[in-house]
Amino acid sequence: MRMRAYAGWWCGLLLLMMGLPGAAQETTTGTPGEPYLRSDRLGITHIGSAEIPADDARYRQALALGAGWTRYPFYWYRLETAPGVWDWSAYDRVVIDDVEHGLQTNAVLLGIPAFHASADDIIRGLNEPVFADGSDVPRAGKSLNPANPWALYVYQVVQRYKPGGELAALRAWVSGQGVRVWEIWNEPDLPLFWSGSIRQYARLLKVAYLAAHHADAEALVMLGGLLYNTEENWLARILALYSADALAAQANYFMDAVAVHAYGYPWRSGWLVLVVRETLEAYGLERPIWLNETGVSAWDDYPGPVWTRSPAERPRTATIEQQAWYLLQSAAYAWAEGADKVFYHQLYDDCGDQPAGTTFPPHRGELCVGGALCYGSAFGLYRNETTSVCYNQHPAPGTARPAARAYQLLAQVLGQRPAGRGRVTAETAYIAIQFGRPSDAERVTVVWNRRFEPYTWSMPATGTAARLFTLEGVLALTPEADGTYRVLLPPAQPDNYPSLERGDVAAIGGPPALLVERFSAEPFPPLAELVQGVVASPPTALPALPLDPAAATPTPPGAAVAPAQSLEPTPGAVLLIPPTPTLPPLPPLQPTVPPEQDTRPPVPFMEPLPVVSPVTFLVRWGAQDDGQVVRYLVWVKVDAGDWLPWLETARTEGYYTGVPGSLYSFAVWAVDAAGNWSDNVSPVAQATTRVE
Repeated sequence: MRMRAYAGWWCGLLLLMMGLPGAAQETTTGTPGEPYLRSDRLGITHIGSAEIPADDARYRQALALGAGWTRYPFYWYRLETAPGVWDWSAYDRVVIDDVEHGLQTNAVLLGIPAFHASADDIIRGLNEPVFADGSDVPRAGKSLNPANPWALYVYQVVQRYKPGGELAALRAWVSGQGVRVWEIWNEPDLPLFWSGSIRQYARLLKVAYLAAHHADAEALVMLGGLLYNTEENWLARILALYSADALAAQANYFMDAVAVHAYGYPWRSGWLVLVVRETLEAYGLERPIWLNETGVSAWDDYPGPVWTRSPAERPRTATIEQQAWYLLQSAAYAWAEGADKVFYHQLYDDCGDQPAGTTFPPHRGELCVGGALCYGSAFGLYRNETTSVCYNQHPAPGTARPAARAYQLLAQVLGQRPAGRGRVTAETAYIAIQFGRPSDAERVTVVWNRRFEPYTWSMPATGTAARLFTLEGVLALTPEADGTYRVLLPPAQPDNYPSLERGDVAAIGGPPALLVERFSAEPFPPLAELVQGVVASPPTALPALPLDPAAATPTPPGAAVAPAQSLEPTPGAVLLIPPTPTLPPLPPLQPTVPPEQDTRPPVPFMEPLPVVSPVTFLVRWGAQDDGQVVRYLVWVKVDAGDWLPWLETARTEGYYTGVPGSLYSFAVWAVDAAGNWSDNVSPVAQATTRVE
């Protein structure tokens, strides 16, 4: 049982020790043999943009996670600085960066220059004919109508950045390099972004479609990401308007794809894709549906409101662990209903919805006086760097949140599968979403607990072999004697999301597991290859992915090496995934001694455990130090066995799941901000309990 419990953990530890991104593989979208996956089904918003200075590191971080797409706005007022005067410099730079890093671009066209604004029509001349002959009817060789500035803007931008366009010619790009996807506005059903009517947006989209396709016949024009924040179905209203337009049928109903945005509630991601699909079907249409913004803000990490202890004070937010679970669940729901692509929002926290320059030091609420802005959104897969123009005072700048590992997992396990719907099974205790059939080479089941108690999930084994992927690592599985796979799923945690669907106790379920069954005679690659990817020796420029503030620090002397047999299939294996605590600790205060002056190692301790504990019990630890303790390595010994590492974390508590009848001993190491490790190199029991 000990080997079963820690096999997945060891794979996660090996990833950190090797400094690998964990998802590097060859792919048809990149150069064979290169270390980046570039999943065509996955994107990340704001990898770069005209508002973000050129930064190769941002691209490398996104590529290391497996992203194939980026998304950012092309603001009209930044491109056309005066009537007929165009400044391409900022957008040339970012499109060049996208192309040179092998990323595809979802460009969002929005933002009205003041000299083109109109009180009545939103945009001056929007209702003027698209073409100079006084009609909206497209035909080769026509000129655009100069009285319709929106049509001219769309045409000019597409002509500039399309494959084979002006910039491609200047850069001598090969065929296909450039921007092909043009999204028309962002969240037009939200007054914050679009103050006009549905009819005016329908005209905006129609003009953009005709102008973009006049510049590039292969352009993909997308209806702007709908938030569906009210009961109004904008898509249905737009399609009803187009049904009365004589040109709609021959012009593809003025849309090549539809985008939706979903936040905070994973189930909603699938529901919105379903709503769009059924709305299109009602008009006899079928279009790709993109979920090109999804995410949830973390409250328990800077710049979030880390001091809030009541769920009522932080609705629609999550812990950093729940943020990772959300991403896996949201993508699974969306793909199950037929989404073509999924984009996480966003790579870094950046400025969120706040003005450039917004920042403050980490605090415990004392800065929230007099209406001062004292917290912000923490959506980022990565925490902001110290060079960021906003929220630049995190004590662990530039490090990854657990959601980054979740994104890698998606790219590695589901990001390369062909688009297709999945089958959702919703039971009282769990949600399981299955992709693929026995006739396919593989089948993937994404499963998570939807209750507040641990649950053992089982599924009949139909394949020849299986691998279980979690955020902790990967485990080879063989069926139990009764022909089933069993996985212990840790519980969901309360999140105070309003308006839950029937059967849900929280919006975000517990940490998902991804069971991959193989049906072909071809065996799985070795587990080491599953962890490392195809490329055995990635370039040194490839970034490591520390999940905790100091996770890149080498394991201290005396750390055990994972025994090879712990990575082998175990009949009847049950992966024990330790649940996370309901309330994570507050972030540490700033060091009392600067790291450069801190020479004394921390002194770690463990809180006593009861003589007898239930199967799942809480373990707490800490350390005394002159400065700031940044990471702990917690060890466990079962009965008279060897000491094995259990958790490597910045937190000071965690749940452990044991086996009745066994005695469990725990010890902890600590490392401070100066890199001083505690002196207790040889683990000695600091807390002991027996599970009954």
